[in-house]
Amino acid sequence: MMQLSILPELDRRLTQNAIENMLEKYRIYKTVTFEAREIQTTYGYTERFHGPTNTVSDSTAAVAVYNVDVPAARRAYCAAIDSVVERLEDREQQLVRERYLKRDEMYDYTIYNHVFDPPVSKDTYVKIRSKAFYKMALAFADLGLLPLGPLIKAKRKA
Repeated sequence: MMQLSILPELDRRLTQNAIENMLEKYRIYKTVTFEAREIQTTYGYTERFHGPTNTVSDSTAAVAVYNVDVPAARRAYCAAIDSVVERLEDREQQLVRERYLKRDEMYDYTIYNHVFDPPVSKDTYVKIRSKAFYKMALAFADLGLLPLGPLIKAKRKA
C-alpha cells in the first residue's frame, strides 16, 4: 500500500526570506550582464622556482569552461524560476511577477492597491503571497534549488 506524503508546515518568515533571496538573485541575473573572462598572456621576467611537477594547469581551458558554464547556469536558474512561477494561480503569478521579477522594485502597497484589479486589502495580499511562497518553496525543493529542512516549522512543546 502506498502512503501519501504529508506536506510540511513551513515557517512563514523563513520561507519568505528564502524565496525573496532567490527572486532577488533572479532579478540580478536578468539585469546584470555576464562579464566574460579573458586569457592573460603577459609574461614576466621574474625568476620563478618550480613547484610540484605533477600538476597541469590549462588556463585557456579554465577560462573557456567558465565563459560557457556560468552563463548556462544563470540561464538554467532563471528558466527554473520562470517555470515555477508559471504554475502558480493567476493572482499569485501577478503578485510575484510585479513585485519580485520586474526590473523596477515595487512596494507591496502599490501592488495591492494599484496593480490588482480590483484592489485587495493588505491581509488578503499577505495570504496570497504566503500561499505563493509556500508553493514555490515546495517546487524549488523538488528541483533541488532550496533545502526545505531549515524552513520546516519547529514543533512547540506544550
